[in-house]
Amino acid sequence: MTRPVLDVRELTKVYGAGEATVHALRGVSLAVGRGDYVAIMGSSGSGKSTLMNILGALDVPTSGTYLLDGVDVSRLVDRQLALARNRLIGFIFQAFNLIPRMTAVANVELPLAYAGVRSRERRLRAMAALEVVGLADRARHEPNQLSGGQQQRVAVARALVTEPALLLADEPTGNLDSRSTGDVLQVFDQLSSAGRTIVLITHEPEVGDRAKRLIRLVDGRIVTDRRQQPVLASMGRHTV
Repeated sequence: MTRPVLDVRELTKVYGAGEATVHALRGVSLAVGRGDYVAIMGSSGSGKSTLMNILGALDVPTSGTYLLDGVDVSRLVDRQLALARNRLIGFIFQAFNLIPRMTAVANVELPLAYAGVRSRERRLRAMAALEVVGLADRARHEPNQLSGGQQQRVAVARALVTEPALLLADEPTGNLDSRSTGDVLQVFDQLSSAGRTIVLITHEPEVGDRAKRLIRLVDGRIVTDRRQQPVLASMGRHTV
């Protein structure tokens, strides 16, 4: 049996003390296998943002265990956490987080630059990642020359470029119109078909419908965890 990419056991997260205590997570356990595509849904206050921060090694649980590709994240010190984030996780955020004065290809290269990869290899890998999301022809464009959907696809390429164990997307279509949402979700569909491991946090049912597995959080607990037949878009122009 292959090792899961994510193995979360009895996670809790408590903020504050006394009457101000907030139990954001209450014993969350889940495992995500290699190649799975999971959507985590929940309303405001459900704990999904807290869970995302812990899965992304941006925060630590109050109790419980989190193994990321076999690494016990809860035991890492800050420097090791930063390395785990850079090497094991590809982040995709709602706000894109692209650097305005840098071209698309330079933005995609950034994680490789932080990892000490040489410039020629960085450029080759960044261009290959842009090709995956259908934007190789926009490599020299700066973010303000791209649509919102194109900017998010650049952000997906940036997340892919380090070949991470996990793609972690936080409300990736939250700032997009319906057409751009479709373009970005189609990229996720194709990445999933290519065997990438994806965990996506969302409150939008049409986004959750695209995943192979749907998890719902209520008041810091998993109330639903089920397999589903993904609702796939018709094949478009992007290839993986």
